Amino acid sequence: MAGDDDREFLDFFADEFWSLRRIGFLLTGDWGDAEELAQEAMARTFAAWPRVRGYDRPAAFARKVLLNRHRSLLRRAVVEARHLLASRPQERHEPDFSGDDLILWQALRRLPARQRTAIVLRYYLDLSEAEVARQLGVPAGTPTSRPCAAPPWNMPPGAGAAARSWPVRSPWPWCWPPWSPLPP
Repeated sequence: MAGDDDREFLDFFADEFWSLRRIGFLLTGDWGDAEELAQEAMARTFAAWPRVRGYDRPAAFARKVLLNRHRSLLRRAVVEARHLLASRPQERHEPDFSGDDLILWQALRRLPARQRTAIVLRYYLDLSEAEVARQLGVPAGTPTSRPCAAPPWNMPPGAGAAARSWPVRSPWPWCWPPWSPLPP
């Protein structure tokens, strides 16, 4: 009887393993991780095979095992990342800024990461809009579709000098701060 169970599972394995592996790849984007997920799903399915073989759809059981294992790995990765962040020493590098540079730095830090990244790429590194879009992984028109969403001069009161000293003026005049003179 055990030989029949083994033969039945081997047939099941031959039919379903590559499908599970593809699902694993779609979840992880890595063939090695996909292979491990599929192998673990099959190993756990084999351990429960006397019960699972009577199911109408034993492949659904194996897929569920694979999905649950993937979720567990994701949860574990999040917990590990949080632990690493929490266990880091609180020594943060603060740039040695003073005056207007400090105000500009503080204003940039208040922006969401993607907006800050877009501003630094476009204005500090002076990349083209197309290059900024490529670097951010967004369609080419996205950096200009909302050009005033987070201008660097969106600063607290009294920060006018820092905004006026911003090294590169926005190519969009409607985004210039109100105190900025219009071009000749």
